[in-house]
Amino acid sequence: MINELSSHRELPEPTMRLPSIAFQHGLLPRLAMILVAVAAAITFPSPAVAQASRKAPPAREPKQNIETGIRAEAQQNTPVANPGRPTVSTPATLTPVGYLQFETGLLAAWHSPEFSTQQSLGEVIKFTVSQRIQLLAGTSPFVHSNTAPQNGTGDITLGAQGVIYRGEGPRPTLALSYFRDVFSGGTPDLDIGSASNSAIFLASADVKGFHYDTNYLFNEVINDGVRRAQFGQTLSVSHAVGKNFGISGEIWNFTQPFLRGHATGNLWAVNYNARKNLVFDLGFNRGLTTTATRWELLAGFTYVLPIKLQLH
Repeated sequence: MINELSSHRELPEPTMRLPSIAFQHGLLPRLAMILVAVAAAITFPSPAVAQASRKAPPAREPKQNIETGIRAEAQQNTPVANPGRPTVSTPATLTPVGYLQFETGLLAAWHSPEFSTQQSLGEVIKFTVSQRIQLLAGTSPFVHSNTAPQNGTGDITLGAQGVIYRGEGPRPTLALSYFRDVFSGGTPDLDIGSASNSAIFLASADVKGFHYDTNYLFNEVINDGVRRAQFGQTLSVSHAVGKNFGISGEIWNFTQPFLRGHATGNLWAVNYNARKNLVFDLGFNRGLTTTATRWELLAGFTYVLPIKLQLH
C-alpha cells in the first residue's frame, strides 16, 4: 500500500482562481469533499475489492490435522513386535528386519528338582539381519534361589535362526535354529536343565483365527562331564481377544536323561498389545510330572526399539 501511494505524483497547484461566488454558495467545499471521496476510493479500495484483487493465499491445514497426520505416519512406520515369551515355544517367523527386539521378564518358581524357590530376571535380544536370518542372545542377569549359590547369574547363550520356508495363513513357516551355551552361571537350573548345544526345528501358522507355534528340540546336556542327549516338544496355541488382548495355551515335554524321567507342563498366558512395538504378558505354568517344576509365575514385556539399524 505504501508503494501504491508513492506511485501517484502530486498534482501541481492550479493557477486558475475560482470565482468568489463559489465560496459564497459553498461549491468549493462540496467539490473538495467529492474529490477527497474519489481519491480515497481509488487509493484505499473497499475490503471486498481489495480481497478480490489479491491472489488468495493457499489454505493452511489446521495444526491439529497436521499433528494427527504425523502421528498416523509414525504409527504406520512403527515396527511390529513378534514376541517369543512367555511360552516355551519360539515362533518360526522372525522379528522386523533391521530392528532390535528385547524380551524381558521375571520368573518365580517353586518346587523343582534343584531348588524349592527361585526368582530370576531373563533377557532375550533378537536382531534380524535379513528376511531369513535372525541372531539371538539370551541370559539371566540375576538369579536368587534358596539353595547355594543363593545369588548369581544364569547362563549366556548365543544362536541364530534361519527360515527355510516362508508360509502364509494355514501354510506354515518353517525354520531351523542353533544355540550354544557360551557361559555357565552355575546357578540351579529349572526342570529342563541347561543345554550346552541345541538344535531346534520350528513351525508357525495361522488357522481359522488361531495361531500356533511348535518346536522340536534336540539338546546336548552335560552333568559332571557326562554328556547326554535330550529331546523336547512344545505346542503353543494363541487367539486374539478383542482389539488389544490375546490368550495363549501351551503343552510341553522334555526328557530328563540324568533323572531318567520326563518334565511335562501346561502354560497359560494373557498378553496386552499396548502399542505395535510393545506387548506386555502375564502367565503361569503348572508342572504335570513329579520331576517338573511345580509352579511358575511369569511376567514381562516385549519391546522393539523403533530405530532401524543400517548394516551397510
